[in-house]
Amino acid sequence: MLVTIEEAAAKLRACEVSAVELAEESLRRIREAQPRLNAFITITEELALEQAARADAEFARGVDRGPLHGIPYALKDLFATRGIRTTCGSKIFANRIPDHDSEVYKTLTEAGAVLMGKTGMHEFAYGITNDNPHFGPVRNPHDTARIPGGSSGGSGAAVAADLVFFAMGTDTGGSIRVPASYCGCVGLKPTYGLVSRAGVFPLGLSLDHVGPLTRTVRDTALVMNVIAEPQLAVPSIAGRKIGIPENFFHERVAPEVTTAFAQAMSAADTIGFRLVPITVPDPAEINTIGRVILLCEAATVLKPWLNRRDDFGADVLALLYQGLLVSATDYIDARRLRQLYRKQWAKLWDRVDVILTPTTPIQAPLIGQTAVADEDVRLASTRFVRPFNVLGLPALSIPFRTNSLPVGIQVIGQPFREQAVFDVAALLAQA
Repeated sequence: MLVTIEEAAAKLRACEVSAVELAEESLRRIREAQPRLNAFITITEELALEQAARADAEFARGVDRGPLHGIPYALKDLFATRGIRTTCGSKIFANRIPDHDSEVYKTLTEAGAVLMGKTGMHEFAYGITNDNPHFGPVRNPHDTARIPGGSSGGSGAAVAADLVFFAMGTDTGGSIRVPASYCGCVGLKPTYGLVSRAGVFPLGLSLDHVGPLTRTVRDTALVMNVIAEPQLAVPSIAGRKIGIPENFFHERVAPEVTTAFAQAMSAADTIGFRLVPITVPDPAEINTIGRVILLCEAATVLKPWLNRRDDFGADVLALLYQGLLVSATDYIDARRLRQLYRKQWAKLWDRVDVILTPTTPIQAPLIGQTAVADEDVRLASTRFVRPFNVLGLPALSIPFRTNSLPVGIQVIGQPFREQAVFDVAALLAQA
């Protein structure tokens, strides 16, 4: 299977491969990998071949819908798709057939992309392991005994295993970037609100972000230019300043991650970036703020189904009942503190253009593992990513060289300045 969207798009336009051939190869790989990875909840074979045949017919008539025309992709199974079950990874919605399409699916269909299926996820997107009690665990392509990260783990595994060219995910507390880090692909949490959440089942009403997982930074930009308004080009990145936090993001970090991050900083220096040491405003408290907000908002979203407690997984049910215990004053205080920290972080952009951190302080844990280095796996996995959901900043995870499991490096930017993030990340990924 061709590696990138750009490569496949060029082959389609040169008539060296057809969209139906790409879809058939993707379906073959999905079926072959499914017993090993369990990356999909629903495979949409009939629809995929129909959409691919339509793409070939349009190419033959000279109709070109853009870079995603004829490209196989997948959706996390909480994007509504009319006539196709959308389970949200839950027993409660196991047979739910929406009568409408999510905005993202409509946009991708109009762009000619070919849907191969709906990917596995943590139940209701409320978790980071993707160890789903109803549909089974999704497994990491690099080591099937390990988690792919959640909650968009099926999307991360499908991209990393070359089953599709890109997959859509959602990110409420790191759920795109953690799978990207653990599976070794690229994952973007865009600026809050940049990509429509219409038709996507919510979890954290003020924390949810929609974004793509791909194999390259360039492919991420191609997908974003379809599903969001194209961003204004940013001037040359020569001399661009990269902030390196001196606090928080170097605490309790696995040796392999420390080594990879040192290599990333060295590469940035070699490229010609200026590395600027900075102190960032209290990410630990921002994480606490994010957890309080999410506990309340998730409990609010899922409260109508709490009378079916036996149909929830134990971990999700426990979090929902915790959310019911958080007071309204605690929730409002957390929202106020979020605004305070957004203002404090905004001052950093006077000194730097982007910020560089590890994506996760650890590599992919084993399925069923609850702690790593005496820290809860869920808290460790989200420690470096959750602050940027609270702040709403764009954050992109790219894979970095390692002799063991993948390691992710995170590039964070100013609101609505995704292009600057892409520019820096693309050069680092090539270094």
